[in-house]
Amino acid sequence: MKAHFISDSVYCLHADVQTDELFEGIWPIPDGVSLNSYIVKGEKIALIDLVRDWIGAPQQLEAALSSVNLKFSDIDYLILNHLEPDHTGWLAEFRKLNPRAEVIATAKGINLVKSFYKIETGLRAVKDGDTLDLGAGKVLSFFETPNLHWPETMVTWDAQSGSLFTCDAFGSFGALGERVFDDEFNEKEHAFFEAETLRYYADIISSFSIFVDRAIQKLAGLDIKCVAPSHGIVWRKDPKEIIGRYKTYASWARGPAKKEIALIWGSMYGMTKTGLDALIRGIEKEGVPYSIRRVPDENVSWVLADAWKSSGIVIAMPTYEYAIFPPMAYVLDIFRRKHVFGKKVLRIGSWGWVGGAKKEYDATVEGLKWDSIESYEWAGSPTAEDLAALEAKGRELAQLIKKQP
Repeated sequence: MKAHFISDSVYCLHADVQTDELFEGIWPIPDGVSLNSYIVKGEKIALIDLVRDWIGAPQQLEAALSSVNLKFSDIDYLILNHLEPDHTGWLAEFRKLNPRAEVIATAKGINLVKSFYKIETGLRAVKDGDTLDLGAGKVLSFFETPNLHWPETMVTWDAQSGSLFTCDAFGSFGALGERVFDDEFNEKEHAFFEAETLRYYADIISSFSIFVDRAIQKLAGLDIKCVAPSHGIVWRKDPKEIIGRYKTYASWARGPAKKEIALIWGSMYGMTKTGLDALIRGIEKEGVPYSIRRVPDENVSWVLADAWKSSGIVIAMPTYEYAIFPPMAYVLDIFRRKHVFGKKVLRIGSWGWVGGAKKEYDATVEGLKWDSIESYEWAGSPTAEDLAALEAKGRELAQLIKKQP
């Protein structure tokens, strides 16, 4: 691994992690994830954000440092924008290699340094607007951005180069390889990273969309030439692109999203799937785009991303032992936790012994502020009349989506 030149005295050091381990213990990363740290040099040297000991990440970081003739012991300041362990897990080992480096974070961040890593000395708490003079005209500024996506988060700003170091904000899933900058990827690769950015946002950031809005407004006056997150692409050609994406994703938390429908279904013996097929015929007649995810076959990570970007949702599931089909109950719980609010939603499904899912379902989604079409249920396999009604339901939902602003 080599360091990537951003501007005079500013470098990106990145490590790629390829693993079957789930991100945050929940989200699959089949295409890996990058861990980006940054060096800013004046008369003194700052390292912005760290890594955890994860599939050789510290060794990759060490190699990148070496490519610009630096060692861990050369670092004067370690700036921690965010204390989640994927960015700080190697802190105790770093401190052993360099006991003199001062650790800088927000006051809440310093408290986490103490509780996570039992480090009590060499710590400095900074607040909104504080600066760090590295000498030789290089001054870093700090802006608190709470709940992006933990309460202690901040961003670091280098006005001289126009670089904004944002840690988890403006990040993405996906390993980078030997390239890190937006102008180094082709159109197909950008399409991949755009999908992984949406999935990352839905999985990691979506609950805190109001704070995304606040942070973007707070930073709007900066002349940003480079957005440098700690996961994903470093945006030096078009930093407004990634900021715009996050602004759009955040807007979907409070208003209409894309004119699409996310179909989320589970079926025990195919009877609910037969009904769903009829519903799809109705949607297709109205020409509204849709995505399809089956649970539990497909991980909730992709289900959540589809739901976040879509204005309409279909929940298709059978009654299971008088209640919600258990894999769908998990999906609905994730939707609640991630604030998938304000969607136009239709639930359909079959039942065998007797109905029962509707009562639990209605109580479960009550807090999601969904605009729900009346559910449609049937006993056993759907009749011709059921299929006709389901097709009509599909058209009804699609028409509502087409009419939205």
